[in-house]
This record gives sequence, C-alpha cells and structure tokens, in this order.
Amino acid sequence: MPHIIIEYSAPLAAQYDLSALCEELFEAAMSTSAFDTPQDIKVRMLPASHWFQQVENPSFVHITVRLLVGRTLAQKQEVTSSILQAAFQRLTDVGSISVDIKEIVRETYVKRAI
Repeated sequence: MPHIIIEYSAPLAAQYDLSALCEELFEAAMSTSAFDTPQDIKVRMLPASHWFQQVENPSFVHITVRLLVGRTLAQKQEVTSSILQAAFQRLTDVGSISVDIKEIVRETYVKRAI
C-alpha cells in the first residue's frame, strides 16, 4: 500500500541514476519495521520542470510517503529517517532533500488492481 513519491528538479535526471534511487528507497523502506509486504510498496518519480528557490543550490528532491493510518510515531520516524539517509547517500550534490509522511484514511481509500 505505501506509495513513495519522489518530486525532483528535472536536471537531476542527467546527473544521477534515478532508477537506482527508486530501488534504494524501496530497500530503505523495507528495512524498517513499518512494512512487511514488499509487493505493496510502490515508488514513482515526478520531475519538476519549473521551480524557484532563492538559494545558492536550488536543486531539490522531496519525498512523500503515503501510507495507511495505523503506524506508530516511532515507525513513521524510522521510515522518514531511513529514506532520507538512503537519498542523501546517492544524491550528494542536491541542494535540498526532504521527506514527509502523509497518512491515507482507510475508510476513504479505494483501489482497483488487476
């Protein structure tokens, strides 16, 4: 069920192996106590072709982890910490890397899978 959504400044695609990053973030999530079914984790990347930050290095990666409610605060902190560490190890020259968790309400979440 968890969705790991990576928004990034588009020029990073020429600098880094983003497919490998997807796999590494998947592994980082699986290394935590929050998930036990690997086939449920989905990782996807969304490039931002336009953005603005008034900083020296405006490149960015923002990772949102969407998951069903029910994890403890400690589990959520473990997930964000593990994912940030994995991203930081690969994306050494990125100006800003952030991770956030958004909870999905089970009663309003619907899904169709084939």
